[in-house]
Amino acid sequence: MNDTVIGHIGGSAGKEVRLKGWVYNFRSSGKIAFLILRDGTGFIQCVLVKGEIGEEYFELAKTLQQEDTIEVAGKVAENPRSPGGYEIAMTSLRIINQFRGEEYPIQKKDHGVDFLLNNRHLWLRSKMQFATLRIRDEIVKAIRDFFYEREFILIDSPIFTPTAPEGTSSLFATDYFGENAFLSQSGQLYQEAGAIAFRKTYCFGPTFRAEKSKTKKHLTEFWMIEPEVAFADLDDMMTLSEDFVCYVVGRVLEKKKEELKILERDTSDLENIKAPFERITYKQAVELVNKGGLPMKFGEDFGADEEDIVSRNFKKPVFIHRFPRSIKPFYMEADPEDGDLVLNMDLIAPAGYGEIIGGSQRMYDLDRLKEEMKKAGLSEKDYHWYVDLRKWGSCPHAGFGLGLERTVAWITGIEHIRTAIPFPRTINRLNP
Repeated sequence: MNDTVIGHIGGSAGKEVRLKGWVYNFRSSGKIAFLILRDGTGFIQCVLVKGEIGEEYFELAKTLQQEDTIEVAGKVAENPRSPGGYEIAMTSLRIINQFRGEEYPIQKKDHGVDFLLNNRHLWLRSKMQFATLRIRDEIVKAIRDFFYEREFILIDSPIFTPTAPEGTSSLFATDYFGENAFLSQSGQLYQEAGAIAFRKTYCFGPTFRAEKSKTKKHLTEFWMIEPEVAFADLDDMMTLSEDFVCYVVGRVLEKKKEELKILERDTSDLENIKAPFERITYKQAVELVNKGGLPMKFGEDFGADEEDIVSRNFKKPVFIHRFPRSIKPFYMEADPEDGDLVLNMDLIAPAGYGEIIGGSQRMYDLDRLKEEMKKAGLSEKDYHWYVDLRKWGSCPHAGFGLGLERTVAWITGIEHIRTAIPFPRTINRLNP
């Protein structure tokens, strides 16, 4: 008899197997008992019949409590009503570890979200978190495969930075051996250097925003995927974004059917995520917001409520492009048809999940870049290396950033972004 894991049980009906894992649930009735075992790869029902497994093992099983570590052996049988479609007819049981000091904190009852987040290190073991984070893992794998298949080079951007690409109001500052440093808001500026060296690059790592927001769409630490492409324009980035999102959604639908079932995710909307996505201008989006009953003036930025109204008009993600320069960072290229607008885009996910991608064509003319930096009150000295990119080898280029947690939240259908990451960091949470 060989050791195996629950995730590999499929197709093993009639075989004898041995599994190691943890008790997820246990109940008994007379001479039969049912044990739900989890092992990190899945969940499976194990059936103990007293007359078959013997009194010794049956009485030992009755001492089990949630999260005891055990080893079970038995024969695999198909059962469509059991988790994963299989169950184990147990023939033996061995207890590896039991803790009798106190009751397991997370019981089979309703708990408040704060309580669960305080016990996040244990909450990760639940079925919903298991499914969500395994889908996140698949999304991460799909992201790397997408860019590898398209010959992008991974260029890691630093976490400590001396400057800010998105403005100074949402920075985490720190002392760096006597110098001012900040936790990165974005790896974009460094990817611009990478794109001039390697043509197509991306980075994938944590980013930090000190925004004092308590909405279900914000974290202070989150992961971003940021590609940058030389000789690319805004339309190229919207097309790349479409292909990217469709690829990732398709992979989850293909590879994570069981996890989506655990989450009870209705996948009909995801199955319709095909390119092209609708593209509307900032001006058209403002008109939709006003028609939706929310006052918004031209020149104001979109908040969660405004994005929600726009998304209700579309069944797939929608691009909003060409925002006013006054509300966007200095590095964005001007629209040649209207200098008060920039060549940028936001991709808004359906069903109120908000912006999942933001990107733009970058300003590559040295003199105009210096002018915009001056208007923004930025020191050329602080950005000297970034300015250098416009002196030697400058070319039209563009890129975008996708927020991993918002994407996970949308694809899984979970309500709050805080459960789309293993250990969330929010304005009032630094622990565990």
